[in-house]
Parts: sequence; structure tokens; C-alpha cells
Amino acid sequence: MAATTQLKDAILHCPHCGHNVHLDIDISEEEQDYQDECAACGGDIHIRMHRDIGDGKLHVSVDADDEQYY
Repeated sequence: MAATTQLKDAILHCPHCGHNVHLDIDISEEEQDYQDECAACGGDIHIRMHRDIGDGKLHVSVDADDEQYY
């Protein structure tokens, strides 16, 4: 039996321009690390998600893709 995808709508702010970015987050996955693009400015957004075993909550962090190089 295949796993069911569970999507949750989230609104995040672009780290480049501050524009609201709407994402559908797959909450059935424990760990996620991917890139998305801001529809307003075209900047790359790095999104990391991790489900904490202790509290069961999904923690999301967002940064500009180029921040990891400085």
C-alpha cells in the first residue's frame, strides 16, 4: 500500500524581497530539504523541514540559497 501525501498550506516570507510565498508542505515526510523560487523576485529560497521526535511538530526554516556561502 502506497503512503498518502498529506499537504498543508503554509505562507512564508521570501528572504530576498519579503513577498508572501504560498507553499503546500507535505507533512507526511519527516525530513525535507529543497529549493523553491519566489514568484515575485525569482530568488532561490532554501527550505528545510524536520519533524521533532520530542514534540511531534514540524519545524520549518527558510533562508536565501546564497546565505550558506557567506
